[in-house]
Amino acid sequence: MDRSSLFQLIQEQLDPENTGYIAVENFTSLVEHHELQLDPSKLEMLFALVQSNEEGQVCYQELIDLMSSKRSSSFRRAIANGRRSLQREILLDETGLGVYKRFVRYVAYEILPCETDRRWYFHQSRLCPPPIFMAIVTIVQIIVFLCYGVMLNKWVLQTYQPDFMKSPLVYHPGHRAQVWRFFSYMFMHVGLEQLGFNALLQLMIGVPLEMVHGILRISLLYMAGVVAGSLTVSITDMRAPVVGGSGGVYALCSAHLANVVMNWAGMRCPYKLLRMILALVCMSSEVGRAVWLRFSPPLPSSGPQPSFMAHLSGAVVGISMGLLILRSYEESLQQQCSWWVIVFSFVTFLLFAIFWNIFAYELLGVQIPPPP
Repeated sequence: MDRSSLFQLIQEQLDPENTGYIAVENFTSLVEHHELQLDPSKLEMLFALVQSNEEGQVCYQELIDLMSSKRSSSFRRAIANGRRSLQREILLDETGLGVYKRFVRYVAYEILPCETDRRWYFHQSRLCPPPIFMAIVTIVQIIVFLCYGVMLNKWVLQTYQPDFMKSPLVYHPGHRAQVWRFFSYMFMHVGLEQLGFNALLQLMIGVPLEMVHGILRISLLYMAGVVAGSLTVSITDMRAPVVGGSGGVYALCSAHLANVVMNWAGMRCPYKLLRMILALVCMSSEVGRAVWLRFSPPLPSSGPQPSFMAHLSGAVVGISMGLLILRSYEESLQQQCSWWVIVFSFVTFLLFAIFWNIFAYELLGVQIPPPP
């Protein structure tokens, strides 16, 4: 019996009046005797959904969604609150897995705090589509850095090279009318150390997050951190340029760390306390280095050095917007009131920053260094 036949049988025999609900007793009997082959995890979830309903009815649409490899928030709540629980075998105990499935198992324990979510992601994960966003961003950043490194014959402190600051990718307050610079600065880096730090974090944290939460959510989070970084600098450090993808990187990192803290008991990643301490030390050191380069540059320079405010604004975006995105695994963001509050706040900030860049520089008489 195929799936369509099973769906038709359920609707004709158990819900002839098309009420949208099926009696639990009748459906349980059907599931126990039908010939459709389901993987053990999905069959177990199906029984959990059926037996968790206290009203003696099961929603037909939820059954269709489950059989079609979809989950609704109501199904997840049914599993969490139901009288029947999922089996508690540890994913790490499973043997005979290929390289890809082992990596998926690692990602599930790294990112997801709930055993139900981990099991669901592990069994439903597919190689297509691959996590290409963070990979493409990192590759482009490396290519741009190599091109400028060869052209300038300089691999550290590239911002002290006048030709570097002439790049059309760098954000400079004197060129703020060129809107693309508020985005494109993420492809430029101060030097090899900043590029290495950002690329490492993007791949170690961004790729697993993209595998679990999808390209749309993670790209939105990353780009929101990038845009917030340049706009925040244009408001708080009005004479400084900006380079580097730190705004997006810190949005990803702070969102992941905040998610780990908020779900500390449920996270099963090994050495999570030690790893969190190391991550905070590395991020703090990078911010400290950026502050030092901004206010105490080691070499004489013709103008202000890049600002560090993009790091901080990216962290704020990650804790606010990113934490909600990561906590809403397989749930629609559009149906959550808190999501719209965050979107409204972010849009309000964008509008304020746009008007600030148009009017505030002249009204305040800010002396902008001449653009290169």
